[in-house]
Amino acid sequence: MTGGPTLDQVETTASKPFGWRFTAPLLLGSTLNPINSSMLATGLVGIGLDFHTGPGQTTSLISVLYLCSAIMQPTMGKLSTIFGPRRIFLTGIVILFIAGVVGTIAPTFGVLLLSRALIGVGTSAAYPTAMALVRRRADEVKIGVPSRVLGNFSIASQVTAVIGLPLGGLLAGYFGWRALFFVNVPLALITFVLTSIGVAKDVPVQRQGRGSMLTAIDIPGIVLFAAAISGLLLFLSDLTAPVWWLIPVFVVLTAALIVWERRASRPLLDVRMLGTNRPLQRTYLRQLLFGLGTYSALYGTSQWMEQGAHLSASTVGLVLIPFSGLSIVIARVVSGRSWVRWPLILAGIALVLTSVVILLLTHGSSVVALIGMTLLFGFTNGLSGFANQATLYVQTPAEDIAVASGLYRTASYIGAIFSSSLIGITFGATVTDAGLHTLGWVLVGIGVAVSLLTVLDRSIPRTTR
Repeated sequence: MTGGPTLDQVETTASKPFGWRFTAPLLLGSTLNPINSSMLATGLVGIGLDFHTGPGQTTSLISVLYLCSAIMQPTMGKLSTIFGPRRIFLTGIVILFIAGVVGTIAPTFGVLLLSRALIGVGTSAAYPTAMALVRRRADEVKIGVPSRVLGNFSIASQVTAVIGLPLGGLLAGYFGWRALFFVNVPLALITFVLTSIGVAKDVPVQRQGRGSMLTAIDIPGIVLFAAAISGLLLFLSDLTAPVWWLIPVFVVLTAALIVWERRASRPLLDVRMLGTNRPLQRTYLRQLLFGLGTYSALYGTSQWMEQGAHLSASTVGLVLIPFSGLSIVIARVVSGRSWVRWPLILAGIALVLTSVVILLLTHGSSVVALIGMTLLFGFTNGLSGFANQATLYVQTPAEDIAVASGLYRTASYIGAIFSSSLIGITFGATVTDAGLHTLGWVLVGIGVAVSLLTVLDRSIPRTTR
């Protein structure tokens, strides 16, 4: 994990501190998690046939990545504060490379599941460490909030989440499902080389005794956090048949985590800071609600268009193109002008309007009406992505940005897993117009909650300037 340029050998001038040599590997690394999240969906049938597994077992390949990502994002952020963000970023890329090789040659389903877990661990290092590296560079040149850079991260995440399905379809269709794992090998190599060339080395790690290093890592805190999040996500993953005993388990584990972290000298989660930083708490809640609303609307309406309105998969893909295109344009405009408060307010309103259109749709609705819905939804996605991320950046102390960014992604994963259960509850056994309208009413409630949460929060800045 050594090698690469020193700080004096890379772009650190005030005129161009965030050139592509610095930002490109960070953007590429940060997209590897969302693209792996969506890409595998196209290969589940082939995997099930080759390993003779049912749908329930094969979908565990998706849930294990979400679970590992939700746990490891803040954990990797914590490790970066000890060993340096560049080192942990590159370590994650090496883990991803190994995971790609393991998945490509996996002889059994269990080995394939291990590969997906490693993909979740490896890709989880990228986003929190990238935010730490961006914050370090911004503080060095004293430019405040790098809005355009944060906007690029938001756009990259949106683009890769959307292209994951078609890319996965092409790879699985032409080369088989193992290509969905092998593609991580060249991506990891490219990212590693670009990072080694364009991102400055971390300062040397201070030598500590074994006990001091273990104390700094806070292994008990990591274990308690992993156990608490696992319990919560397992409960949320199937609310059609809730496992109620997981709730008291989650509460007890969370209480134990808080007690331990308050006593730890170098905790994984600075619960004192989180407890007093109410604006940051609201930012996490907004992100969870946006994640819940976004995934529920995107996957719920897509499922309804195919099974309820009987549109082909290719037609559904075409209907969703305006959503992704408008999201990217809006995110670029908002980040270019450093707007924060009004985009968040308008994102909540746009989600309410999207939900109202959903309430008016039936299986006989025209494609034009469906495109109108996706355009409104594109406003929600484009307005919220950069603005909430910028709010987190402003509200978080520099020394906590890596862990805070990891928790930000954890909130998104909680919303994503919750959405799968919400879709199952609202649709039931059969996808119908009535189920879509029930989902629409729930989305109205989420949109109203997000809007109120933003309007009443006076701590959100108007801009990042």
